[in-house]
Amino acid sequence: MNIFNWVKKTWNKLGPGFVTGAADDDPSGVATYSIAGAQFGYKLNWMALFLIPAMISIQEMCGRIGMNTGRGLAGTIKKYYSKKLLYFAVSLLAVANIINIGADLGIMAACMKMLFGFHHYYWLLICAIFIIWMEIGISYKHYSKFLKWMALALCVYIATAFLVKQDWKLIAWYTFVPHIDLKLGYILTMVGFLGTTISPYLFFWQASEQVEQQIDQGKIRDFKQAPKIFPREIKQMQWDTKAGMIFSNLMAFFILLTTAATLHNMGITNISSPQQAAMALKPLAGNFAYVLFAIGIIGIGWQSIPILAGSVGYALAETFGQRQGLSKDFKKAKEFYLIIALSTIVGLLLNLLGVDTIKALYWAAIINGVVAVPLIAIIIKLADDERIVGKFKTKKHYRIIGWSAFTLMLLAVGVMVVGMVRG
Repeated sequence: MNIFNWVKKTWNKLGPGFVTGAADDDPSGVATYSIAGAQFGYKLNWMALFLIPAMISIQEMCGRIGMNTGRGLAGTIKKYYSKKLLYFAVSLLAVANIINIGADLGIMAACMKMLFGFHHYYWLLICAIFIIWMEIGISYKHYSKFLKWMALALCVYIATAFLVKQDWKLIAWYTFVPHIDLKLGYILTMVGFLGTTISPYLFFWQASEQVEQQIDQGKIRDFKQAPKIFPREIKQMQWDTKAGMIFSNLMAFFILLTTAATLHNMGITNISSPQQAAMALKPLAGNFAYVLFAIGIIGIGWQSIPILAGSVGYALAETFGQRQGLSKDFKKAKEFYLIIALSTIVGLLLNLLGVDTIKALYWAAIINGVVAVPLIAIIIKLADDERIVGKFKTKKHYRIIGWSAFTLMLLAVGVMVVGMVRG
């Protein structure tokens, strides 16, 4: 088998896990990682490495729940746990996602304006309409392929990281030795880093997409039908999830390296506009840095905003017993698609508040970091419940890693809150 055929075969094997991991590097993620690199240089490198096992563990749990139950996370909570817990989890998701959608739409519109001119609000409307049309008008088979290809937009940061002068000894030190600073600015960025890496919308999205994949493969006809799962299928899901989470953190790592070696070294530690963030790509693209940055942000926005809105759609549709699924056309799942459209529209309207684009992306990541904490605890319990996953209960090392991630995030959020209260 030649290298081309091997790459093609491997690419075709990638599914919900890879798409979920790639969607993690949404515009909010790019902004947060850029701010981290610009403000603190290489000091947050260790998080890109140390969060890989945590992401794999938690997303593997979500995938296993979806595969074994034929339900998303909301549907699983609804069947086996209390309605109070269901409403709590779904409310957290909806609030965090809509804020995230609004922030991502804002930066996309700013980048469109940077490329083509016209008013910011004009591009906001265009972006929102196009994204709603993509989720409603394109079949899931074609749409899932589109999502995979959009993930490659971030590879420009890998090229740039190797074009600029790097202190590889310092990089190695801060990558393998965790650096903790209790100053509020560092803790805020750390919580944002955690929130944009281990994000609530990824939990709900992957569980539901594993069900969509089984419908697409003809194993089940619809949600709520529990398929017969074999160990080899669990292993394939785990491989796919590992590939997605490693890709996600690899992109985060190279965004950190690029912005640390460019913006931080130039003394730009406070990013306040897309133009400033784009300067990180100047060594690769020269005067076309703005264009390359804008195209990348727009590309990953097309990928991630539908996933943000889609995860709200899945969660609310399951909560209120409505039909759902991107594999269905609009007529067969009207409420599901209307929730997606409404989530996107509310996100658009948030931009009318006039919040600074980069700050909105940064705070969206911090909100995700806070919201993820209780959701991780819920997921760990679900994935270890024999009624839900049968014989495929969580392996001990995944459980330890999951609770360790929960503890780290809880501590980080606690320190952040104390710091903010003290002013």
